[in-house]
This record gives sequence, structure tokens and C-alpha cells, in this order.
Amino acid sequence: MEKYSQYRDRASGIAPFLPVPTVSAGIYYPLHLFLFFIRLPLLLAAILTYFVFLQWLLIGSLGKKASLWLILAVPGIWWIDLQVDGVKKGSLAQQHRSRVPQPQSIIACSSTSPIDALYLAAIFDPIFTASYPSTRLVQPISLFQAVLNAFSRPRSHPPPSARLIDLETLVKQHPNRVIAVFPECTTTNGRGILALSHSLLTAPRTSKIFPINLRYTPADITTPVPASYITFLWNLTSQPTHCIRVRIAESLHNTSRAPAKDGRSSESVQDDTASSTDTLLGSEDSDGTNAAEKLVLNQVAEALARLGRVKRVGLGVEDKIGFVNTWSQRRR
Repeated sequence: MEKYSQYRDRASGIAPFLPVPTVSAGIYYPLHLFLFFIRLPLLLAAILTYFVFLQWLLIGSLGKKASLWLILAVPGIWWIDLQVDGVKKGSLAQQHRSRVPQPQSIIACSSTSPIDALYLAAIFDPIFTASYPSTRLVQPISLFQAVLNAFSRPRSHPPPSARLIDLETLVKQHPNRVIAVFPECTTTNGRGILALSHSLLTAPRTSKIFPINLRYTPADITTPVPASYITFLWNLTSQPTHCIRVRIAESLHNTSRAPAKDGRSSESVQDDTASSTDTLLGSEDSDGTNAAEKLVLNQVAEALARLGRVKRVGLGVEDKIGFVNTWSQRRR
């Protein structure tokens, strides 16, 4: 693995892009093989039925969520360990609804597996977005696109045909929906938190930002390597059960945005006060962020790392692109 040493975090030695090895089935291999051949057709049928037919029918939000839970249940994902910061287990439904994402909230979720998007859709039915390190704007995408993105090569720039929009405008366009952002911009193996996209800095000051970390047991259903369809399907369907460990942090706010005044958007107010803000907080760094913006991104990243019990790493999308190129050459 010395070939990939440059894609390890220098401070911690964490390698967030290497695939998690699958534990040998040993004498239980016939059972795993049996489960694979039984579950795979059922899973593919459930996926095709939902994305080709059900999502276009007027079955309501509950009907769509039930269909998504069926997709998750087929490969044995029925153990969900949910914990919310500041809430005792079993008391969430009674008194703490404000501690979970509600309409006009923004989810900042870790990105490790195609299951991330399916789970979020089954619980919150959000508007999904794709973030890129080269822009603060996001690309609204469908659930199916969000799932496919977990298998895709990382991109530092959005596609030329992408429709880009800032989070504040997206929240205004969908006031009754939650917005889901994957600020790391690409998938990892869940062992570290990458540098975050600046897209969260366009969130309105009034919207709550909920960092959410998803971890899987076994962890081999993560997809840090693009196009790992066969390996993912085998690991997903051949094992008896899977558990999702869901952790939701207390909400944060984008305090780097100036509050709206006189009916104007916070974007307009922020433009008017840009010079005074820079004077108070210091000039922008080479990455285009000032001290207040760095504070917001650091708060989100620290929350994701704490929830996942991992460390932040000094790697990002460009490092992932280099890793994928090296990995592809190795596999030829």
C-alpha cells in the first residue's frame, strides 16, 4: 500500500479513500452465496419498481417512504441506531421535534455509500443537491442521481449543463422541504472527514443546519472507489444483516451571512456590507473565505467528525481524483 501513501492524511495517517476489506465468510460462505442469489433479484426488482413507476405515481410522501424502506429491508438493513444530541433515547417523539430537520432546514451529511441518500429520503424526503469544491453554488439532483453519485468519479467542477443555484434561493423555492447537502463532495470509507465545500456558506442565516453522520456495520458497504457496483451488491446482499448508526448534531446557523434588512435578501445586504465585514474579520484567505466563514465550516466539520468518532483529514476532492487515477492504473 506504499503506492497510496501520498493519499493518507499526513497528521493522522488515515487513508479515507481505500476500500474497507470484507471479512472472510469462512464456513458460512454457502449461506452468503444463498442470500446473494435470493436477495439480488428482489433488490433489483424493488429498485426498478420504485424508480421507474412508484416515484411518478400519486402515492404521497408516506407511500414513497414505505417503498424506500422496503428497498432497505430487502438486503437486511433493519437495525437503525439513532441518536440525537441532547435527547435521551425514547424521548424524541415526545418533546424534541425541533432537534431534527424540519422544512427549511439543511442537512449536512457525511458521504460514504449509496445507502446515505436512500436513508435520508426514507426519513426526511429532502431535496438532494451535489456540491463542488470550485463553486459555492449547488446542483439540485434527484434521489436516483444522488445514489449514482456515490459510485461516480469525483469532480472538482460541475458538469457544463448543470443548473446551479445557491442554498438560500433553493430554500425559498421549496419552503416545505428539507435540503440535503453532501459537503465533502465525494465518498470516503467513513474513516475521516474531508475538507468541506463552501456551498454551505450560501445557506440563509435563519435556516438550521443539521450535521448528520451515517456509519455502517459492517463497513464494507461504503463505496470510496468509483464504479464498485459488483463489490457493493455482493457485500450488501450476501450478509445476514446491516446496521446504520445515525447521529444528528445540534443545529447550527450560517452566522457568516448578514441578516436581511428592509425586505432585501441576506445576499444583497452582505454585498453592501462586504467591505466593513472584511475590515472587522480580516481579508479573505487564498481559498476565498474570511474568518466568519471558516468558523461556520469548521463547526460543521468538527460536528461530523465528533458524530462519526473519526478525525478531520487534510485531504479533499483533488486528492481523491489523484487516488482514483492511481487506483485505476493499478487495476489495469
